[in-house]
Amino acid sequence: MNQISPPAAALTEARPVAASPAFDLSRRLAAETLGTALLLAIVIGSGIMGERLAGGNTAIALLGNTLATGAGLVVLIAAFGPVSGAHFNPAVTLVFALRREIGWPTAGAYVAAQLAGAVAGVLAAHAMFAEPMVQISGKLRDGPAQGFSEAVATFGLVTAILATVRVRPQMVPAVVGLYITSAYWFTASTSFANPAVTLARSLSDTFAGIAPQSVPLFLLAQSAGALAAAVLCGWLFRERSRP
Repeated sequence: MNQISPPAAALTEARPVAASPAFDLSRRLAAETLGTALLLAIVIGSGIMGERLAGGNTAIALLGNTLATGAGLVVLIAAFGPVSGAHFNPAVTLVFALRREIGWPTAGAYVAAQLAGAVAGVLAAHAMFAEPMVQISGKLRDGPAQGFSEAVATFGLVTAILATVRVRPQMVPAVVGLYITSAYWFTASTSFANPAVTLARSLSDTFAGIAPQSVPLFLLAQSAGALAAAVLCGWLFRERSRP
């Protein structure tokens, strides 16, 4: 049976544990789909609400978007972590597959579930705010600074997860929520740090959107950041073997 070593799957041990027999693959995929959908509903919905209430003050709108996203991540990871590991992010799933802590067929199914959930979450946010359901974002996020920001944001996220799940697994929900809250503000890109989120946000021409032509740069940078974090953490946290 494939192992799950998700951000929050092991709440009482310092190492990944096998998936509970109580949660078969179909329920783990349902958790990934629903969790990612709720995450995108939070990101898009809070962006729309923030922009409508901020009276043109972009900083206030971003602050509302930030706080809702960070708080929502804590709740979603705590709730769904014991079922699927609460990846909600193809970059995180890729890293755990590379570490052989989740099988590649399962990883592929996770990514498909995350993408489907992300699109559903965008549509749900549009429906809640009476926005047109089908949209294409026109918000360009281009340039080397944006790409580098996404690499840094994803590198930091994956590093925080790998470090925390090893020594303080019960803290992972809070660590991820706090990291994304801070990364909204210290990165020029506002820290997407998630390929599924990036693709889905291109379908919303609202405050949190990203133009489709800007997506490839973000995906490339996110992949590079995640892989760099996997390599670094594989070396950094490898203990010396004892005779």
